[in-house]
Amino acid sequence: MRYLIIIGLFILGCTPNNDGVTRTPSSPAAENNTWDAEAKLQELGIFLPELSTPLANYVHVVRTGNLLFLAGKGPQLPEGGYILGKVGKDLSIDEGREAARLTGIAQLAVLKAELGDLNRVKQIVKVFGMVHADSDFTQHPQVINGFSDLMVDVFGEKGKHARSAVGMNSLPLGFAVEIELIVEVED
Repeated sequence: MRYLIIIGLFILGCTPNNDGVTRTPSSPAAENNTWDAEAKLQELGIFLPELSTPLANYVHVVRTGNLLFLAGKGPQLPEGGYILGKVGKDLSIDEGREAARLTGIAQLAVLKAELGDLNRVKQIVKVFGMVHADSDFTQHPQVINGFSDLMVDVFGEKGKHARSAVGMNSLPLGFAVEIELIVEVED
């Protein structure tokens, strides 16, 4: 019976949401033509930092075709430095979520430097979020939501992405989180 409902939803062009309510999706094309990521940054009061120098022998971003592969970044503080420590031990989940959000701002700075205009982002495709935590910590998705929520706030539907959120025993410099991503861009 469940399969018939899912097939029926597919035929009708509707999708079930997490709250169990089925809605007809809005037209992505309509949103893509009216959404302004640059204006959203201003509305949210977000100022992008200058790009930091890579910590080792790598570059911030590599482009192949219409895909950008962004190197992992940590939670850069506006006044300089980074949020360090283990989430669940040194930092609360909320502090970890804020670290993920700050990491998102650092990645937006990379995108802006590469593209010149964030409205050239077609889709945030894949996010790999690493949380510096003890082995018994299990709230990795809640922490990385700080990043994911920011991407949706800035890019709307184009900010929704596939994602992994995993724990790490250590990260470079003791970062609370490190996040890398893949982005599809307009020509």
